[in-house]
Amino acid sequence: MESHSETIRFIQTWLLVCISLTYCFVTGKLVPAGKLRFLLISPVVILFLLLPLRLTSANLGGSTAFFIAWLGNFKLMLFSFNKGPLSADPSISLPRFLAAASLPIKVTPKSDLATSSAKIVPIAHSARGYALRAALLAVVLKMYDYKDRLHPTAILFLYSLHLYFLLELILAVAGAAARAGLGLELEPQSNEPYLATSLSDFWGRRWNLAVTSILRPTVYEPVTNLLAGPIGREKAQLFAVLATFGVSAIMHELIMFYLNRLIPTGEMSAFFLLHGACVVAERAAARRMRGRWKVPRPVASCLTIWFVLSTAFWLFFPEFIRGKADIRGLEEYAAVGEFLKSMISGTPIQVI
Repeated sequence: MESHSETIRFIQTWLLVCISLTYCFVTGKLVPAGKLRFLLISPVVILFLLLPLRLTSANLGGSTAFFIAWLGNFKLMLFSFNKGPLSADPSISLPRFLAAASLPIKVTPKSDLATSSAKIVPIAHSARGYALRAALLAVVLKMYDYKDRLHPTAILFLYSLHLYFLLELILAVAGAAARAGLGLELEPQSNEPYLATSLSDFWGRRWNLAVTSILRPTVYEPVTNLLAGPIGREKAQLFAVLATFGVSAIMHELIMFYLNRLIPTGEMSAFFLLHGACVVAERAAARRMRGRWKVPRPVASCLTIWFVLSTAFWLFFPEFIRGKADIRGLEEYAAVGEFLKSMISGTPIQVI
């Protein structure tokens, strides 16, 4: 019965999301960009911060929080001032606006659709690449059956693979549906992050690209422009990096609160602030060296991934484990598996 109630709440939540975004769409047509439009849209921003609290499912609640409380709200704030992906196409239709605002996809102007569809899709972002990810995710889920026999570090490594494959597949499914139905282009979640040669490369060009693309115009660029005059553009960019990682830390703490409903310990914030400081130090060192000494690419990639994983094991994943979001997520997978088996075999399932 609980799973049935959660499904109903999930549907109700997304109906409210669609109604709210329709209001924002109409507001954008009637009210010029600026403070008044922001004032009229701000109640929706507040609502999007509250709606994930209706859901307790690790998978449904977590993805909803990510889509609307983070990405959706940042897109709406940009839209208030005629910036960001929702303002890219002034003639955008309501269905395309709803999809672009609530999902990690971007609007492709109609004139560019033919060009974008003719592009060669990299194997990593092709149907074959996503099928491979799905198969590997199935292997990871099966490995959880042997958790009692695995070293704690090996389990954390499985969590890393699980997070990577799951985010890739969720966004691929959402993006494929939007592209097929509305002609919207998928924003890839990552670009082979295991090949990153530095922390700047990892966070700026390879991992969580949907978040990177929305944090750049909402945090990085405004802070850079604000401080460029008083302290110079180079130093302003370093402060902008720290501000961007700080906002990311706050949003990750919020997502974890939605998942666990526990008071944050600060470990998640420490993870992102540490990486922000390291990116700043890395950039400062690169400018000082000016290319005089370079680490071989394979070595740089290994060191980068080692640092990301080791700090994630230390500071990032403990929050998931403390709130048992990992266990609840696996239980939900098992429940879906049992449901699918019962549908195929025709055996009725017991409602709890």
